[in-house]
Amino acid sequence: MGLSIAVEGIKDGGEIPKRFTCDGENLSPRITISGAPEKAKALVLIMEDPDAPMGLFVHWTLFNIPPNTVEIKPGMGRERVTAEGMEQGKNDFGRTGYDGPCPPRGHGPHRYYFRLYAVDSKLSLRGTPTRKEILNAMEGKILENTYIMGKYGR
Repeated sequence: MGLSIAVEGIKDGGEIPKRFTCDGENLSPRITISGAPEKAKALVLIMEDPDAPMGLFVHWTLFNIPPNTVEIKPGMGRERVTAEGMEQGKNDFGRTGYDGPCPPRGHGPHRYYFRLYAVDSKLSLRGTPTRKEILNAMEGKILENTYIMGKYGR
């Protein structure tokens, strides 16, 4: 079956519920994971918007997710290291943790990709890493990846 991801309230290619956006409660959705490969030592989640006016915009990075994780609880805080031992990086709003879709008004719907990676070792990163630093740390370690895409416009 392979690695798979489901995001609460989002069908692939469908609308993202308002409560997960800057127009709602700006809470991270529940993420359901299955099919991580046996050799995986960690999972990585990156949420990004390729349609932002200035180019790719990162909304959330979560790494060193235990490979046996089946659910990431909704409403993640801004802690660098969560109670479950997962680590959050810096988003393009300049904050740690999740910030939901917030495209410019009148810009049309944007696509938001929730990308999930299974890697063969935990990532050793200091501080609050960016998407680029996380991707560099994953280089050569990716066993499998998948994604789900939702849309949101204002």
